[in-house]
Amino acid sequence: MCQHKPPCPSADSADRESARLLAHHPEQGWSLLCNGVLLFEDTGELLPDGRIIAPHRPLDVGRVVTAA
Repeated sequence: MCQHKPPCPSADSADRESARLLAHHPEQGWSLLCNGVLLFEDTGELLPDGRIIAPHRPLDVGRVVTAA
C-alpha cells in the first residue's frame, strides 16, 4: 500500500502505528494509516486482514479525575 520512500512499517510490524496518516477523522474517532491500519482514538486497531487489536492505553493513574 505504501508508495513513498522510505516505506512505512507494515501492518504486521510492532511499530505499525508510526506509519503516515492517509485520512484523519477525529470527529468520528479514527484514522487510516498508510499501511492500511485503522487506528481508533481509544488506541484500538483494525488491521487490513481483519484482525482486531484491543485498545492498549497506558494506565496513568495520576491523570484520573473524579466528578464532584
